[in-house]
Amino acid sequence: MSPRPPPPPPQGSLTKNRRMSSKNGAERSAYFARREAARVLRRVLQGDDARRATASIKSLVYSPSVRNKRATFALVCQTLKYLPILKDVLAATSILNRKWKKQEELIYVTAYDILFGQQTAVMGDVENFLILHKDSLQTALARNSARHKVKKIEDMLQKNDVRVTKPRYIRVNTLKVDAESVIRELEKSNFAVSRDDTIPDVLVLPSGIDLHDHPLVLNGSIFLQGKASSMVAIALSPKPGWKVLDACAAPGNKTVHLAALMRGKGKIIACEFNAERVRILEKTIRRSGAPNVDIVNGDFLDINTSDPVFKEVHAILLDPSCSGSGISAERLDYLLPSYKKVPAVERVVYSTCSVHQTENEDVIKSVLPLATSLNFELATPFPLWPHRGRPVFEGAEHLLRTDPAEDTEGFFIALFVKKCNSANNKLSRRTVPGKSMPSLSTKFMRGARCKPYPFCKMSAMWLYKHLAKQRTRKSGHLRRMTQKG
Repeated sequence: MSPRPPPPPPQGSLTKNRRMSSKNGAERSAYFARREAARVLRRVLQGDDARRATASIKSLVYSPSVRNKRATFALVCQTLKYLPILKDVLAATSILNRKWKKQEELIYVTAYDILFGQQTAVMGDVENFLILHKDSLQTALARNSARHKVKKIEDMLQKNDVRVTKPRYIRVNTLKVDAESVIRELEKSNFAVSRDDTIPDVLVLPSGIDLHDHPLVLNGSIFLQGKASSMVAIALSPKPGWKVLDACAAPGNKTVHLAALMRGKGKIIACEFNAERVRILEKTIRRSGAPNVDIVNGDFLDINTSDPVFKEVHAILLDPSCSGSGISAERLDYLLPSYKKVPAVERVVYSTCSVHQTENEDVIKSVLPLATSLNFELATPFPLWPHRGRPVFEGAEHLLRTDPAEDTEGFFIALFVKKCNSANNKLSRRTVPGKSMPSLSTKFMRGARCKPYPFCKMSAMWLYKHLAKQRTRKSGHLRRMTQKG
């Protein structure tokens, strides 16, 4: 007779086990999220990225190496929010001594979790250490609140949140009205208005003025556009009558600014992949009165550059969504004209609303060899502007940055211009007798055979073609050997 199976455990026991398992899983998830947040926080606090620019934090959190993105992003943002308080508390308790200094960011994140966030489970050395000193931390926090004469932590946060007071910028839509008329109209409402000293047709008003429902905004005479954002179209400087490609057009402020600079003449091809954003783009164009914009609802990466329409494009603007560093180089690489498919292009601007190096200087560095081979070079937009690119490669001084800690948004602008044809003619005449001098693109392709440049779709295409030729040669050689045999 087979032994009777053991009786099933009570229902309450099963529920308890499931709760324990769920709790352990949540604790493990929080443990790893704290460590991922500490790594991100370390990079954010280094150098100029301590500006707390959301685009910069997102680009770090949404990299493939971070698993629990939502929890990590929340932890980084909240730790930064409470960081002045955490530093005061840790300094008062002398907890952040030499032994733990190497894990400073993890101490900040875990201390936030203990004092203001979840009840931290004991899973790691840092958690063990801070839980052991929890009473000291809470005592130091209470003393800090008393010293600042606040009853709630939220009141202390408001005291610490000292923000730069930024003026209100507006851009005059010169397709409809001139700057002097706008100034007179705004002064009727007792607004203090002045002209910006850097950008034509940009006006400056005091901070805090709400113009969203103002008639000049509603009828498209002015656009609520920041100073740094208004610098992008001017950097491209399209001439009236040109054909311009705006590769990531929505919501359309830069598109209609280009139209105004072109005085409504010529043509702007405005590409936008997202159907909802296309509708926003259409509204912006209608409000501006721009007569020279054609919208393409599709990915500009799919455009056929052999189409006669694109052979006449003189200038290209690439302003991708922030935190797109994984594909920005591929996009810029694609738009730099190659194989003479877009021969008329003279100027290409790449801009972002990010302060993060991986979306800015690193992208330009990766495509610069390709740009040079295609006879493009970096130019200097707004030469008198004080903030330039980070010196991570030779020529970065041509790049432009705006500082979010001052009175502008955080922006980045790179301008490529085609070298003058006269220089090419001189170069082509310096040849060895009896031999033609190889072109720049030929020399680059020879180098690319050994060192394909990172992120570059074009480099991958060249490498594929080279390997295909090698396979063709090998198969032909084998065929001849077989015939001889």
